[in-house]
Amino acid sequence: MTAPPGPTLLGALRALLPRACPGCGAQLGPHAGLCPACRAALRPQVQAHSPLRAHPEPHLVTLGTYSGVRRRAVRELKFAQARDLARVLGETLATGVPDTWNVQAVIPVPLHPTRQRERGFNQSELLGRALAGALAVPCVPALTRTRAGAQQARRHGAQREDLHGAFRAHEGFLPTGPVLLIDDVLTTTSALMHWLRRV
Repeated sequence: MTAPPGPTLLGALRALLPRACPGCGAQLGPHAGLCPACRAALRPQVQAHSPLRAHPEPHLVTLGTYSGVRRRAVRELKFAQARDLARVLGETLATGVPDTWNVQAVIPVPLHPTRQRERGFNQSELLGRALAGALAVPCVPALTRTRAGAQQARRHGAQREDLHGAFRAHEGFLPTGPVLLIDDVLTTTSALMHWLRRV
């Protein structure tokens, strides 16, 4: 059995193979996932809006609106098997998580088993692993999706389904202390609201 190629060899292979940056179309060269200019455009920000409290407080980290480089990168990850983008996006998100949150684990939003078999992976889990690795905390499969549905990001407003009852929490997997729930795209806050009602 041969050992997997090391970082130096991977960099050399990337430099030799023509690959377009999903964010802007420029050649990636030795870079993984996104070119340096598109990586620099990813700026994590803490949001304070919340449907949970009358007085919002910081609780949400995003890379910005679902448009431009962010939208193209997420779609390339989900639909073109560009899994190296998960590391770029997840590690960038991690730089925006305040130390004061004292995060103890990362919990990815699951796909329904049928959807995951079709796609071959759960993009939120890949993002969660990268995010958790950067934060030096575990990535915990504490949720199961129990009902399939259409992709929320492709719907608008009232067309988006009510996710009540679509997830089941595994209390035995839950760590004590604060956790981060991660998804690839935030549409409504249905998944977050359902999760918080359960725990």
